[in-house]
Amino acid sequence: MSEKKVVTYPGAEADVHWDGRLCIHIGECGRANNELFIGGRQPWCQPDLVGPNEVAEVVRRCPTGALTYERKDGTSHEVADAENVVSVMYNGPLYVRGDLDVDGAAEDMPGVRLRTALCRCGQSKNKPFCDNSHEEVGFKDYGAVGDKGEGFDAPGGTLKVGRAPNGPLLLSGNFTIVAASGRKAWTGKKAALCRCGHSQNKPFCDGAHKAAGFQAD
Repeated sequence: MSEKKVVTYPGAEADVHWDGRLCIHIGECGRANNELFIGGRQPWCQPDLVGPNEVAEVVRRCPTGALTYERKDGTSHEVADAENVVSVMYNGPLYVRGDLDVDGAAEDMPGVRLRTALCRCGQSKNKPFCDNSHEEVGFKDYGAVGDKGEGFDAPGGTLKVGRAPNGPLLLSGNFTIVAASGRKAWTGKKAALCRCGHSQNKPFCDGAHKAAGFQAD
């Protein structure tokens, strides 16, 4: 894990927390059309410049769980999306949203119970989370999904994300896989997803991690 600590940006109506262990600088926060996050400003996050509803809306855009918030008006904090969704990124990680139970997540990472980015290139130094190593190693996969899955009766419930030692991510629960094209491609309750980067049937595991000598907890 990175040595970076969680930084809190306090506000009168809401606090924002940023976790450097998870941030891969996608920029959803900084490109919001408001004054909450401004790059180069000190501090770059100033919750009092927007209302608490706007704080919540912008923070929820973060796909990695690096950003979380706490409101001070007695209303509820962020809740999980009603449907568990795994989005396959073009030449990039898996974005997962929903009611998540991620094996390997530290206790002080509340954001990844709702939103996370999982490595699928095999090179992250922060497994199971993405750290942008896919860019350095030239990982290529355009995010097409061929299989349809067996479906599920109803969306929702907890999605467990486990890790086979030296093998794939093991997902169990009701979830949908969205291809990089935006198509809802697969629905089901269980899947083994490649995290070594070598499968010829991405995003699914085909056992290639064995020949590749992939090693990870």
